[in-house]
Amino acid sequence: MAVRAARFAIAALILFGTASAPAQEAADNYPNRVIKFISPFPPGGLTDLLARVLAEKLQAAFRQPVVVENRPGLGTLIGAEAIAKSPPDGYTLGIASSSTYGISPLLYPKFSTNPVKHLTPIARVGATNFFLISSPSLPARNVRELIDLVRKNPGKYNYASSGTGTPHHLYMEVLKRQLGLDIQHIPYKGSAQAIIDFYSGKIQVMFIDGSLAIPNIKAGKAIGMGTAMAKQTSLVDSVPPIGATVTGYDWDSWQGIAGPAGMPWAVVTKVAEVMRRFQGTQEYRDLMFKTGMEPLPPIAPEQMADFVKNDLGRWAQAVKTSGAKVD
Repeated sequence: MAVRAARFAIAALILFGTASAPAQEAADNYPNRVIKFISPFPPGGLTDLLARVLAEKLQAAFRQPVVVENRPGLGTLIGAEAIAKSPPDGYTLGIASSSTYGISPLLYPKFSTNPVKHLTPIARVGATNFFLISSPSLPARNVRELIDLVRKNPGKYNYASSGTGTPHHLYMEVLKRQLGLDIQHIPYKGSAQAIIDFYSGKIQVMFIDGSLAIPNIKAGKAIGMGTAMAKQTSLVDSVPPIGATVTGYDWDSWQGIAGPAGMPWAVVTKVAEVMRRFQGTQEYRDLMFKTGMEPLPPIAPEQMADFVKNDLGRWAQAVKTSGAKVD
């Protein structure tokens, strides 16, 4: 019996060693052909620009073509599915974000792809710091005055979002719940019409990203009340964090890179290292400013899975607080 067991163990070692050798060799030689990079956004937007610049950085580092493919829809879940269903060899990568992991799966619970299970988080790249803006006609010039105004006039004022379940919506609902505010939600399909109605005075308050907020603040078309992230924004000096007035308020929508579940660790670390080097450059900081994002320090790839899981709890609470549902 002992001899038979020993023979079986030796055979197993030979079998697994032989099976793993090609995979290890492929990882060592990675990449040696075209890489597909999934952008879960429509072409032409600032988040799609981010995806294309990251693809360019990978292409320059690896000296292999990196082709961007747009797969928008369902709060980035269509793109996540395209990544998840690809072979886990590193030749399909793409953008995954706090929406991909934390918000959209809660809004679309029947969707077949579970990003936490079916993706490998590789790197965190940057964060969108949403600005709370108000109409210049509103008799409030900072967060404290806005809180007092809404409390004195329950139900009188409204705020816009770019859609139910978006960060624009969730951030305000969390703020409402924390402070006990009565301000009405008006959802839009995107920010374009919401901004037009904001200009006309139909909308008094809204959260928007920095690329839209900053030009309007500088032009005097909007008052910058505060930012969702607790740290002072690097995008404009005049707008303080909401957290400076509301204790514990700290939210951001981060963007990162992911691949399919089960990727070879050698491939994960190669991709993560390219991003780590890029995040140390002035070009990276310029890109963050251009896209209205905040630069973030890299997270080691071995810490990314824990980072994603720890981020899920607060998004689950935010979605529950908002009561957001998608038909």
